[in-house]
Amino acid sequence: MTPRILLIYTGGTIGMTEDLATGALVPFSFEHLMKNVPKLARLGYDVDLVEMEPIDSSNMNPAHWAEIASIIAERYEECDGFVVLHGTDTMAYTASALSFMLPHLAKPVILTGSQLPIGEIREDGTENLIAALQIAAARTAAGEPQVQEVAIAFGRRLWRGNRATKVSSTDFGAFESFNYPPLAEMDLHIVFRERLLARPEPGTLLRPALAMDDAVSVAFLYPGMTEAVLRSQLEIPGAKAVVLRTFGAGNAPTEPWFVRAVSQVVEAGRVIVNVTQCPAGGVEDTRYATGDALVRAGVVSGGDMTFEAALTKLMHLLGQKLSASDVAARMLVPLAGELTAGE
Repeated sequence: MTPRILLIYTGGTIGMTEDLATGALVPFSFEHLMKNVPKLARLGYDVDLVEMEPIDSSNMNPAHWAEIASIIAERYEECDGFVVLHGTDTMAYTASALSFMLPHLAKPVILTGSQLPIGEIREDGTENLIAALQIAAARTAAGEPQVQEVAIAFGRRLWRGNRATKVSSTDFGAFESFNYPPLAEMDLHIVFRERLLARPEPGTLLRPALAMDDAVSVAFLYPGMTEAVLRSQLEIPGAKAVVLRTFGAGNAPTEPWFVRAVSQVVEAGRVIVNVTQCPAGGVEDTRYATGDALVRAGVVSGGDMTFEAALTKLMHLLGQKLSASDVAARMLVPLAGELTAGE
């Protein structure tokens, strides 16, 4: 049976060309992309295309995420897999968001892009695109989709989407997942690590959850931070939740003014989630007195979630119109493999 793959084109470097007048990279039509990758025809797949209005991924927002998720949901039954062409800068945010917006996903949704535009003499987009299509078409011996989750195929590695983060603006291996191993290695062969792959509960159906509430702010701690600066980040009008970027294993100042400011925001009904600034490891909020003070103030541990996953998970939960206490409780529960249980 010929695999039927839906290619969703959102823009990004993979779909750009150089404006000869200015030297800037600008989006071009998908026709040009296909013209520069003649190998696609040799795959033998039935590849269909949905072309969104091309954007630089710096302009990606929850409305775009909802559009991508809606396209996948509408074509879900007729397609075997999905490949999303996306700019690298916000790819990890989109992958995380889609993992929450597509609960009970049982087919592959593979995001990919490139550091250099397809059509350049030396570029990475062709290999990334072909690998993503092959992964989207891959099947187990029993005929089931090999990948049944949102993932990022980039630089010869397949990463769980909500575990990945962009770590380089220049390397072809632009993404890394510090707290979860790669789902597959893409060298001479594509070798899947089957024990690491997500599997939905039997009998569950895809139930898109498109609503995202972007009333989330971020507070980034640094030595010398003043109370006025902290409060300006914690008390942004209209914000319902805050991602608190802390030191090390979730540590923060224990000075009375700091703890008081955090406690007052929690008491006012906002959810504060503690996510470490470190790329690897996670929050161990009772390991040190500095982290324990946050727990007593009502701050929720983000465990080993990436910042991208914590931010989009908050948007997702707030979008479900849950109470602050319910949002706080569900932040501690893995929804799509974004969090190691027990963290």
